[in-house]
Amino acid sequence: MRRGMIRPYLIASVLIAIVTMMARPVSAEWYVAGMAGGAFPNALSNVKEREFPTFNTPAGTKATDFQMANSIMAGAKVGYFFERWKWFGIEGEVYRYSPNFKQQTVTDVQPNGASNTVQRPGSNHIVTNANLNLVARAQLGAFEPYAGLGVGAFLQQWNMPNRENGYPPINISSGRTGFNVEAGLRYRIQEHFAVFSEWKFNHARPFFDSPSTVQGEYNVHFAVFGVGYHF
Repeated sequence: MRRGMIRPYLIASVLIAIVTMMARPVSAEWYVAGMAGGAFPNALSNVKEREFPTFNTPAGTKATDFQMANSIMAGAKVGYFFERWKWFGIEGEVYRYSPNFKQQTVTDVQPNGASNTVQRPGSNHIVTNANLNLVARAQLGAFEPYAGLGVGAFLQQWNMPNRENGYPPINISSGRTGFNVEAGLRYRIQEHFAVFSEWKFNHARPFFDSPSTVQGEYNVHFAVFGVGYHF
């Protein structure tokens, strides 16, 4: 297994948890929801490179932060609140967004101190998340403030069709684990239907590879709105 691949058991755990939640008795509360909103990423920081931007780039080369653009996100949730502890539940979610890398000036510094500054063209960056969260809520009539914390699979694809200095196109990917934090407010329109707004924060340490490698610190905030159905 290459270093950038995510362990299959994490994705399998998310899928098993979702199926298990849906198989629970209807006396307990489970729900499905669709969501959409905005993703607001920080720059990819603490960047290290090998064989990037060229195959002659040595391991341990450092680069200035890579700036990313804001993006629209969309996804879905499946959740389950326990019958015995109605305030506590588990939730599986999947969402996707495209925080593309901007055209920007980047400086690479090799281990021997040699540096190079270039204007790097913008490039495509697609992220898919599959998270499993623990969620707590307060039931205050029609209003339900809630918060959650969980782990996720971060699947990232970075496609660079146009590159500086006439370098050939390159396509590298990353599959890593990370964590998700969320807080929101749900409003019950009636017994079964609800609307909600939510803030989310994701953190991961992507390792893009095959053949070149780029790694760094990845942080992104989300502002999300959605509609759910509670069974």
